[in-house]
Amino acid sequence: MEAHYVLNKHGFDVCSFGTGAKVKLPGPSIDRPNIYDFGTPYTDMYEELKRQDSDLYVQNGVYYMLERNMKIKKAPERFQDSKKILDFLITCEERCYNAVVEELTKRGGTEGIPVHVFNFDIPDTNEDAAIGARAIKDFAELIEQNYKDLDIDELAKNFQSKTNLRILYTLSFY
Repeated sequence: MEAHYVLNKHGFDVCSFGTGAKVKLPGPSIDRPNIYDFGTPYTDMYEELKRQDSDLYVQNGVYYMLERNMKIKKAPERFQDSKKILDFLITCEERCYNAVVEELTKRGGTEGIPVHVFNFDIPDTNEDAAIGARAIKDFAELIEQNYKDLDIDELAKNFQSKTNLRILYTLSFY
């Protein structure tokens, strides 16, 4: 969602999705996450966590994340449930990239509409998310600047070598 926030702030038309079966937020311990259904409003999550242990969720940054998310949209959405047709999909974890590519493959590409799918491996911390979001914004601007003469493979390779970020890329179809 940090990348969604940054891209949106810089004028990009953005959607964001999760790919798992449920929304998982850090809990009191690594083996006890807070689990929610997709579609659960961020305000409901925030209020529930406030009742559980307000100090913990301030300390670990979950409150900040939920407050940011509430400004962006009402609730998390699941990619597999979305019917939106997008030009570019960017994931921030290889597991999510694989889920997106698998879902697009399952759909069969019957519309013949191309979609460029990228993955930037970004560790799931607030600091790394902020750094990764700026890199994704820079990459999106590069795509926008070169859209008419777009050689995505070359663009991704050059960006990867300049930033030392590992980028996965595939062309898929709706």
